[in-house]
Amino acid sequence: MEVEAEEDRWLAIARLVRPRGRKGELVAEVLTDFPERFATQRRVFLQQAASDPEPAEIAEAWWHQGKLILRFTGVDSISQAERLRGASVLVPREKRVALGEGRYYLWELVGCKLFEHPGGQPLGTVTAIVPTGGVDLLKVKRAGARGREALIPFARAICREVDVRARRIVIEPPEGLLELNDERGGES
Repeated sequence: MEVEAEEDRWLAIARLVRPRGRKGELVAEVLTDFPERFATQRRVFLQQAASDPEPAEIAEAWWHQGKLILRFTGVDSISQAERLRGASVLVPREKRVALGEGRYYLWELVGCKLFEHPGGQPLGTVTAIVPTGGVDLLKVKRAGARGREALIPFARAICREVDVRARRIVIEPPEGLLELNDERGGES
């Protein structure tokens, strides 16, 4: 999963929920599909609300009753930990976990051109991923459609070819999908 932080340079791998214990420990909400990274990840950045990310060092990380507990170097009390409540734990984008061939992060799809045929004209550009609790949707700004947007299910049966390096997705939409988006005027 690894959530893209506000700036394209960062990935949020956790969010600090609340202090735990008396020695500066914090309960963290895990935002990565690779929680094992906390066993070795030491250098991170912490970002509070609208502030710039600041470097931090994870002194200890462990699991307690299914929750990730983090302790940071220099944070030794409940009051110091309380100041970190709500902060995002970030890593530079280049420190993301490498995925195998044919795998990619959802945020990498944003900016890809969408094609109905491999050699055809682009239908539009992916502007966002819309989570649904089921099959995520690609929000696509339609090419030449006066700024209208379409929602395309990100399912293997529809998205037949995904090449994030080439920034292109080839779809095989079921009959009527593109027309359905046109009829309802796209999403605003």
